[in-house]
Amino acid sequence: MARRHDLVGLTVLALLTVHPSHPYELHRFIVSTHKDYITGLPRSLYHAVERLARDELIVPTGTDREGRRPERTVYEITEEGREELLSRLRQLLESPDPDRRAFVAAISLIGCLPRQEALRALRVRAATIEGTLAGMRAHMSAQTHSGLPAILMLEVELEHALNAAELGWIKDLIDRVDKGALDWAPDPPPM
Repeated sequence: MARRHDLVGLTVLALLTVHPSHPYELHRFIVSTHKDYITGLPRSLYHAVERLARDELIVPTGTDREGRRPERTVYEITEEGREELLSRLRQLLESPDPDRRAFVAAISLIGCLPRQEALRALRVRAATIEGTLAGMRAHMSAQTHSGLPAILMLEVELEHALNAAELGWIKDLIDRVDKGALDWAPDPPPM
């Protein structure tokens, strides 16, 4: 699944790690938990489920019926789906992207990763942002010394401020996770 920014598919995989569900139940959960990074519901959700099933990342396990409502196919995540979920979450957490919705989605689903993997991915992201900030500061300094009017550098200042704010938040999150201030499923024992 080469859809790095298929945030709907990523969310479906994550939700199916909790328990098998049918698409309508997934839709209700996404709406009730305000996963606002997902757009185009419910159509995008049904398309994502079809793609994930086609790619054998999820499989149907049966049908469910509530009252007089039509039968609904219940899906569960496969082992390949779990591996895909963890791989994509690590990548989204590690790699800053101009589309910040991807990071919001990854943070929303971070609990799917083992605690130590999440910490490592966040530390990689923090180091990357620190490097970006250093480069931006050097660029702004060079432009200031060249006599370029400050008004022409406002977008760089804004990006610097946004990156600095994200870095501060990530460092705080790392600290909270390190201290055990967030509920986290226990990491599986090493093999």
